[in-house]
Amino acid sequence: MNMGQAFPTNAGLVTLSSAYSATETVERLKWLLAKKGIHLFAHIDHSAEAKEVGLHLRPTQVLIFGNPTAGAPLMQSQQTIGLDLPLRVLIWEDEAGKVWLAYHPLDFLAQLHQVADGDEAAKALDAGLANLARAATSA
Repeated sequence: MNMGQAFPTNAGLVTLSSAYSATETVERLKWLLAKKGIHLFAHIDHSAEAKEVGLHLRPTQVLIFGNPTAGAPLMQSQQTIGLDLPLRVLIWEDEAGKVWLAYHPLDFLAQLHQVADGDEAAKALDAGLANLARAATSA
């Protein structure tokens, strides 16, 4: 697993290389979410939308998912974190054909939104998200 190697990342963004195609990575993550009973709120295929208007975009997809039991305590502390919840993951193919998965870790989001008393909830969500991302991208 490469944590952001050969791909510039910004602060607060975790980037993993995937051993699979973009489609396979998306499907693996969707399967993992279903297996864990995590609700998939949306699947946005940016490349398909670009194609609809006559533009080419390499595979670029976003999955938005979560569980109100896990996210609501953070929003009870600071409602603005609702801008970044439910959780989202971006999966894309770069110009060299390499597939990446990226997300904002919960500790970053908690700091960004100044969540005062959600450390335990954020840590638990962060660990779960990291495990899902690794499982979806690792061979």
